[in-house]
Amino acid sequence: MRIALLSFEYPPETGFGGIGTYTWHHARALRDLGHDVHVLAGSLEAQDLRQRDDDGVSVWRYRSDGLRMRLFRQLGRYRLWWTQNRLETALSMHHGLSELRRRHPIDIVEMPECGAEGLLVNRLHRVPSVIRFHSPAGLIMGGYDVTRADRTLCPLLEQLAIRGTRNYTSASAFLANEVRVELRIERSIPVVANGVDLAWFDHLGTTDARARFGIPADRPMIFFSGRMERRKGIHLCGEIASAILERHDVSFVFAGQDLFNYMSGTLLPSLEAKGLAGSVYYLGRLELADVRSCVRESDVILIPSLWENCPYSCLEAMAAGRAIVSSDAGGLPELVRDGETGLVARSGDVSSFVAQIERLLEDATLRGRLGQAARASVEASYNHLEIGRQALAVYESVLGGRP
Repeated sequence: MRIALLSFEYPPETGFGGIGTYTWHHARALRDLGHDVHVLAGSLEAQDLRQRDDDGVSVWRYRSDGLRMRLFRQLGRYRLWWTQNRLETALSMHHGLSELRRRHPIDIVEMPECGAEGLLVNRLHRVPSVIRFHSPAGLIMGGYDVTRADRTLCPLLEQLAIRGTRNYTSASAFLANEVRVELRIERSIPVVANGVDLAWFDHLGTTDARARFGIPADRPMIFFSGRMERRKGIHLCGEIASAILERHDVSFVFAGQDLFNYMSGTLLPSLEAKGLAGSVYYLGRLELADVRSCVRESDVILIPSLWENCPYSCLEAMAAGRAIVSSDAGGLPELVRDGETGLVARSGDVSSFVAQIERLLEDATLRGRLGQAARASVEASYNHLEIGRQALAVYESVLGGRP
């Protein structure tokens, strides 16, 4: 099968988050299963379609230029940043796919919903397509400082892209249900979770992260990694860390981009003003290998998100065999089964998180048992080849119904 994966996000140039990570793992799964895989990714600067071979995956990058793109850029003057992004991505994906298809025949295209990659593709290209739900803007924009106009226009563009096809997947049962109810998608939405290439993961991030970042080797380490934003629960972490560090001589470590100045402006100053038994470290935005090294060397992984689909922060902690304390929000309980593959706290409840973290700090045997079960769960259900086979079954059903 000749498969094109459209995703503005793709490492390293535009590998900003979970969508890029998913596309990277999924492309390798489809390649390993014997298919011809092309990734059409975005670029930060205008450029013609350029190809490179990424270990057997053809990665193409393209970004449109010209009058329409210059007009779209004007939307930023009115704080319509999300809408601007969707229009720029939609136009670039249309032009990029047109050129790609002139060079290579494509049987089916998969794309995420949240970049509106399919806004023009699903109307102007006669090629079967599948929309994959990750994080629709209409479901998450309420947690961001955006204008009312942006909150209206951006989800509308995504909806137009979504309605351009009748074929969908979701990475969690939670989001599949949310989409059916909130976006009124009256179609079956198969659940195909995110996958991890375990062989690749196991060989990545072997540096001694504690030594590199000056984190003591003889203390338990609690690790939070992600964007420092409310949706990820960062606003809860100050109180959680304070309660833990007042009573336990541990290292509380944060890594991720501080987009909204929360770490430097709020969390770190508040903790520094207190007399704490343990220490807090903020490592900033790290390279992927360094993040994975920190995960491997942690005793507890904290995931206090208020909204999640099927996050790689959780899957990679599970793959590393770490003990996890996650919220019960979104699709997280589908990954973290309380008392089996991790511990679950009530979303937004600081005392619940503190209690679960303390259980793990006080019981090394429990940490080990949960970590082993988490790794076994990834090996059985979330390895990239198993997920690839599930996606291929969806593609085959789509192509089988093609006129």
